[in-house]
This record gives sequence, C-alpha cells and structure tokens, in this order.
Amino acid sequence: MLCMFSDLRGILQSFTVPAEEFTEGDAFEGIGFDGSSIRGFKTIEMSDMVWVPDASTTRVIPWIEDPIQKSAIIFGDIYEAFGERGGGVISEVDPRGYVARRAMLKAEKMGFRAVFGPEIEYFVFESIDPTKLVYDLWVSPAGGKGDSWGPPRVVPSSPEIRPGGLILRPKEAYFRAPPEDTTNEYRNEVAYYLRKMGIYVEYHHHEVATAGQIELNYKPMELIPCGDAFYIYKFVARNIAKKFGWVATFMPKPLYLDNASGMHTHISLWRGEPFKGENVFFDADDEFGLSQTARYFIGGLIEHSKALTAICCPTVNSYKRLVPGFEAPINISWSPRNRSALVRVPTYFKRPKAMRCEYRAVDPSCNPYLAFSCLLAAGLDGIKKKIEPGEPLRMDMYELSPTEKEKYGIGELPTTLRDAIDHLTTDEVLQETLGNHIYEAFVSLKIDEWNQYCLYVTPWEIMKYLDY
Repeated sequence: MLCMFSDLRGILQSFTVPAEEFTEGDAFEGIGFDGSSIRGFKTIEMSDMVWVPDASTTRVIPWIEDPIQKSAIIFGDIYEAFGERGGGVISEVDPRGYVARRAMLKAEKMGFRAVFGPEIEYFVFESIDPTKLVYDLWVSPAGGKGDSWGPPRVVPSSPEIRPGGLILRPKEAYFRAPPEDTTNEYRNEVAYYLRKMGIYVEYHHHEVATAGQIELNYKPMELIPCGDAFYIYKFVARNIAKKFGWVATFMPKPLYLDNASGMHTHISLWRGEPFKGENVFFDADDEFGLSQTARYFIGGLIEHSKALTAICCPTVNSYKRLVPGFEAPINISWSPRNRSALVRVPTYFKRPKAMRCEYRAVDPSCNPYLAFSCLLAAGLDGIKKKIEPGEPLRMDMYELSPTEKEKYGIGELPTTLRDAIDHLTTDEVLQETLGNHIYEAFVSLKIDEWNQYCLYVTPWEIMKYLDY
C-alpha cells in the first residue's frame, strides 16, 4: 500500500506498507513517522507524528499487473503523537486533515456544502535536462519525436516542427487534432486509468501552448475528495508519462514566450447533497442566472484576491504566468463569459446544476487543500459581510489603458511571490483558515524560496548585462 499525504508546499509524500498490515495488523490505528523530515511540519525535538489512514480513499493502481509490484494507494491524515499530553488530535501541520476539514465545517455551519472543479493544465516533454538549458532566441528544435523541451523553447518566429513536417505554432495548439497533436493516445490512457481509480474525466484536449500542453477535466466534487483527486491526477499523469518515455511537469511556466499552465477552479455552494439539493448560486430571474449569495461570494474572492494569490500561485515561477499577453488573469474584476476577468461566471447553460463561478488565478503548483480552503473562506467571508463585487465588466480588460482601469476600479494581482506574501501577512481571514502553524511555516518557506531566487544569477542576466 502506498500511504499518501501532502506537505505544506503541496508536494505528494508517500511510504509503503504491506497490505497485510492493514488486513491482519493494526495499520488502521496509525503509523508513526519523522515529522521533522517533512518540509514545514515539525522541529527535530518534536518530530514524532502519526499518519492515520482514511479507508474510503483506497484505490488499486490499475496499470500494475506484476503480482510482486501490485499495489494500492490510500490517503491519510496527520495526528500528533500519542504522548503524555493525550492522543487522537489532528495536527495543525496537516493541510488535509486540519485546514481542509475546518474549512468544510465552517461552510456547513453556514448551511452550505462547497463543490470544486479544477481545470488542471500541465506539460508532457520527451526530456528535461536542467544542465543543458541555454538562452537563445533563435534556437529551434529540429526533428524530435513530438513534444520536447531542451534545448530551450522556441519563440513565435520559430514554430515547432513535428514529424512529417507538420507545424504547431506558439499559442495555436488549442484543440488541435492528431497527428499535429501527439498527445492524444497518452491522454486517452490517463483518462482510462483515472476512471479505473474513480476519477471521472469529462473530456480532455491539447491546450494552447505549442509543445505538449494538455488538460483533462474531471467531475466536480467536495473539498477533500477534490484535493485527493488532484493528487491521484498528478500520480497517474506522471506514471503514465513514464510509460511513454516522457516527463510530466506541473510547473506553471516551463516555456519562454508561450502560454503557461493554470488551474482555473470552478466553485459552487449547495444546500443539501451537491447536484441533488439546491444550488444557492442559481437565480432563474437574474440576467446571468446568478443569485445575490453568489455575488457576495464573488465579492469575497475579489476582496481577498491579492492574499489568495500567495496560496493559489505559490512559486516564483507562478508569477511568470501572471503577466499580460498569455491569457492569464491579472485584472481584479468579475464578469460573465469574460476570460480576461479574475472571476468568470460561465454562461454555457442557464440551469441550476451548471451555475458556478470560476476563479482563474490558481495554478497546478499549489497545495489543493490549502488553495480550495482559502478560496472557500474568502467567498464565505463575502457572504457573511455582504461584500458587493461591483458591476460586471464586459470588455476585454487586457486592452484597457491604465487610465481606463483606474476609471473602472480594476486592480491588479501581485507581480511577484514576495508581493503576494506581503498581502497574505495582512489578511486575517486567510491566516485563520490556515491556522497559526501552517501560516507561519508557509510564509517562512516562501520567503526563503524568494531569497534563494533573488540570489541566483540567470542566463538572461548574463546575456543582457555582460557587456555593460
């Protein structure tokens, strides 16, 4: 059994336990581990922690047929050690068991159940060799067997040459069909195994970026199951890529001058069982089918958007996605249909099951338990305080001048990780959602990450400034 949980950064952790320890032993009572070796968990003098499995999350890994290697995955929550101060307490270090469960409980106390549907984008490459990256505007990858990276990415003047002379130009790969799209068979296999593991893919396609950017969308679900599904998605995507001889990466912006990977997150609130009860975001009499409760929720998202960016876009690389010209949501505003807004209200269908809002400033490098919890907390704060989001803007906000943005009251998201962290340090709602330990550990980890980045001298700087 692969026993799984996430660290604060969102990186999946696992260890292996023989199945007999669950069926014949006492593994379901918990398994001890060293919390000081997990980033952001515990210091060495308080390192004993306990992983307690959630039996309902058990899933057999379907592509492993060898009886020696046959395995299953199971998620668990992190508990404090059963010491003299008492046991059985979920630890404040745990994004799943502590942060996400508290966020769900907060919604339930207000009479709501929240549903999340992330659109997870990522890249598959033939290989990635960090030791051979160069900065060269004129390099074009001649030949190759499909989607590759390194030598570095081409620019718009140098389209990617596919087998047989087929061409995919930068920003023109959305919905392309085979043979230009070389990832269709891979995506079919990923979708097949995800369904075998209980994650139902509704559709998949090649995304906008030239080389190997893809998206598979699974059916929406509640917060913790959706976070678990996020990690199963990554696990399947990476392992099936390995079978193809490829590498799957969820790094937000791996390619220079082409589109990056986001994780637009759809959210709705329900009274009663999701998709069977009442969708409180729906109002049949409204122009867009949007209720006042939904507008308040959107107002909360906008109110907390700058601080949310630290949690939802948590890497230095995330902010190379949040720039003009690449369809990224940099404008703090909301609108129906409009993909230039931070919060979009999809209007494909005006019916209760379809009504939701889409928060577009999330990327797949985030910890989903933390990101979904903070998005929920921000929206609930908007409902509680009746925060109006203002009038929806229906123009292309990417084309507005600074003066026009000021006229319409359109702000901008933070442009660096450090800026986003500074906004998080002033947001009491999100701090309470994370809890003291995770908030302080997260800020410490990310400031250290930012400082490391600031010290590194990049190839771009050598090219730009060597002759000064």
